[in-house]
Amino acid sequence: MSILKKYWHKYKYGNYLTKLLYINIFVYVVVSVFRVLLFLLRVDNQGLYYPLNYLMLPASYDQILTMPWTIFTYMFTHEAILHIVFNMLWFYWFGKIFIDYLGSKKLLFTYLIGGLFGALFYVVSFNVFPVFQDVLYSARALGASAAVLAIVVAISFYIPNYSMNLLFIGPVKLKHIAIFTIIIDFLSIATENSGGHIAHLGGAFYGAIYGTLLRTTFLGIPKLKLTYHRKKNVRYMTDEEYNYEKRKQQQEIDRILDKISKHGYNSLTNKEKETLFNSGKR
Repeated sequence: MSILKKYWHKYKYGNYLTKLLYINIFVYVVVSVFRVLLFLLRVDNQGLYYPLNYLMLPASYDQILTMPWTIFTYMFTHEAILHIVFNMLWFYWFGKIFIDYLGSKKLLFTYLIGGLFGALFYVVSFNVFPVFQDVLYSARALGASAAVLAIVVAISFYIPNYSMNLLFIGPVKLKHIAIFTIIIDFLSIATENSGGHIAHLGGAFYGAIYGTLLRTTFLGIPKLKLTYHRKKNVRYMTDEEYNYEKRKQQQEIDRILDKISKHGYNSLTNKEKETLFNSGKR
């Protein structure tokens, strides 16, 4: 199986975490290739042919009306290598935890809505606060940071006492990571990347609300029905059992995807195909 076919299978049959990672990386590669070609060919008026100029989110209302799609495309675009690496690492680490507890579809929903809240905070701030008036028509936003921070904060507010092992630090609770990140972004508004930090806070704002609502609903329903009945008696699984089952299902999906990447889709058994099909419906 060719490398392109292998990654296409991973994208096609992967969850939304995989799909969003691949989309971000693909857009970055395309933009980077154009940048190199325009440089080597010494194209006149390079900005006209540079795709990033049509994907970034402008700050002014007038410009947004001429490019309304940018409220979505900006959250998939990166120009600097460290920008995309940092964002995708955070997205992968916290996205895995998010899916274990809340599922793939909620991750997609949170990413998109969090990115839209980031755009809202960014645009409104640049049109309201006097400090941005001189750069209003030249300012542009790009990057997945607001969308990723929505994922980070949402899962942190949902399971605040869950711990991650950080390099050189050790175990740290998610709520402390989220709070620290929000504080740093707020204090950094007065630096060079003011718009970026404001957009981050927009994503964090949505993540905090969504995570809190999910946690409130979850605490109101402390037990979940098991999927089978026995003599009309319903057994309930504990939170630990539910999360364990979710992790087992994800591990099985990952195993099947690895098998596809190595041996192709036709190598799957009927049971494995059924498992993959059912996971795609969730």
